[in-house]
Parts: sequence; structure tokens; C-alpha cells
Amino acid sequence: MERPRFTEEQIIAILNEHGAGAKPADLAHRHKVSEATIFDWKAKFGGMDVSAAKLLNALEEENANLKKLLVEQMLGVDALRELLSK
Repeated sequence: MERPRFTEEQIIAILNEHGAGAKPADLAHRHKVSEATIFDWKAKFGGMDVSAAKLLNALEEENANLKKLLVEQMLGVDALRELLSK
């Protein structure tokens, strides 16, 4: 998985600049991201503080790991069923 270029702290700081009245085009140019990225961050992290953003990322990562474990278990059950049916 690709490592993010910006930490939660940096994203929240950029969004705070936007909230203080900075134009998205200026922020995008200054931080070398697209305006769409600024708006995506705003949709995902808007109104959060740094600890809430870190918690969100940790929960998303944990959810991905749990989904992976579930798929592995389901594949194992399917393999056992196929083996027992023979």
C-alpha cells in the first residue's frame, strides 16, 4: 500500500487554512496537490481534530484487516466443504 504524502496533522492544518479563508486553488498550488484532493480531504476530515483523524485512519486499517481475515476464513470453509463432498 502506498504511503500517504501528508500526515493527519498536515491535512488538518491545510483544512484549517481553508477554513480561515484561503482559496482552494492557492492551497493546492502551495502544497502541490490538486484542488480535488483538498475537497476530498474536506469531505473526509472536515470538522475533525488531529486525534479524531488518527482514530478514523486506525479504524479504517483495522476494518481492512478484519475483512481480509473474513475472506481467508470463508475460503478455508469452502475448501473444507469441497474436500468433504468428495
